Amino acid sequence: MVYSSLTFLFGFLSILLILYFLMPNIKLKNIVLLIFSIVFYAWGEPKCILLMILITIITYISGLAIAFCIKKEKTRLKKITFVLSIMIILLNLIIFKYANFLVENINNIFDSNMQMLNLVMPIGISFYTFQILSYLIDLYRGKIAVQKNFLLLWLYISLFPQLIAGPIVRYEDIYKELTLRHSSFDDIVDGSKRFIIGLAKKVIIANQLAMIVDLVFDNNLPNLGTSLMWITIFCYTFQIYFDFSGYSDMAIGLGRIFGFHFLENFNYPLTAKSITDFWHRWHISLSSWFKDYVYIPLGGNRVSTIKWVRNILIVWLLTGLWHGASWNFVIWGLYFGILLIIEKLFLQKWLKKVPVFIAWAYTLVIVTISFLIFRANNFSQLSNFARLLICYQPTNWLLFLQDHLMVFKNIIIILPAFILAFPIYKYTNDKYQNSLIYTLLEDVIIFGLFIICIAILTNNGYNPFIYFRF
Repeated sequence: MVYSSLTFLFGFLSILLILYFLMPNIKLKNIVLLIFSIVFYAWGEPKCILLMILITIITYISGLAIAFCIKKEKTRLKKITFVLSIMIILLNLIIFKYANFLVENINNIFDSNMQMLNLVMPIGISFYTFQILSYLIDLYRGKIAVQKNFLLLWLYISLFPQLIAGPIVRYEDIYKELTLRHSSFDDIVDGSKRFIIGLAKKVIIANQLAMIVDLVFDNNLPNLGTSLMWITIFCYTFQIYFDFSGYSDMAIGLGRIFGFHFLENFNYPLTAKSITDFWHRWHISLSSWFKDYVYIPLGGNRVSTIKWVRNILIVWLLTGLWHGASWNFVIWGLYFGILLIIEKLFLQKWLKKVPVFIAWAYTLVIVTISFLIFRANNFSQLSNFARLLICYQPTNWLLFLQDHLMVFKNIIIILPAFILAFPIYKYTNDKYQNSLIYTLLEDVIIFGLFIICIAILTNNGYNPFIYFRF
């Protein structure tokens, strides 16, 4: 089940809101929220919920064991327990997400014939695995107390708003709200507005641009040329931004309705003036996770230059693999790792001196090219499309539009997408939020966006879920 579906909006969410707010206390509210989170996750593949329950039990027992060792000052046993629990959690991720990738590469390298496991990868496994890891690591470090209530720990892991597409929520950020939270009227209103804005990003912008992107990437078009290729990858850049940030907005909005305050996951990344700046703004919960749990423990930048380069490459290799089990994700991660190294060693001083427009244009082009690596279906397509970007080849626009005008007309969405990628709404809202006229106008516009989203979802079943691979 996805947020941008009529089943979710008028079935799941409507029933949940009624039952949740009928409950007289937080314990019953949590039970309702947990039950609906389980239903939400099990909707597409019920068997996957059994795996989540097993992993939650392992996490719960591991947490109690680590807490016991801390209390009894059994340092060596604490370390052994911690390492074993981390290995089990990671092994679960490796088996379900990377096993076939490993087998395929072993077969290619050694010319062997090992059987593929053909396991169904649970949706959102990368997100909830990283949440579990942060819980166990912070517990081991003494930053948080152990959660002794199994149902509350399960609720943290399975909480449906952020379960399948993030943001990655750390236990330390919401543990108090698991038992002490209140949904005020302002929370409900602001959360609803945030949800609708995210829904509009997904349905009105991302889904429409996705039609153009899928047309080019998933069909062997005979008249594909350089100009069409550049337009397509720019469309994909805006598609993935509005899709991902839209889901994050919906998750943050839903969390707010139920009294949770998730941290921001995007901060207008397409306005970045460098790759470093871009990764401070894009998927903030993931980049900060790798910084705190991988980069800094490796030594961060407080080591020699060679070790610092090693640390950057390790982090970005893992970042690429986190996104998917294929070589294009590995290349995508190392692409950014190498660029960040070059930028920090050489380019950063230059970027600060050049006009802002040049720094922004440089960043946008670099990021856009990276998403070609991210989206390509295979190496052959990646090399062919990359060649098109560099070596000019004319596009037969007459034939292309003759065959695909009904899809390509969605290109008009790129203009509002470009405008909305800048913080115009944020600045306007900050300036006029106390104005009654502005508030009324905002409410009318947001309600209108919701009606448009419902109309699109009713008349068009095209609603791709971009994070199925995560």
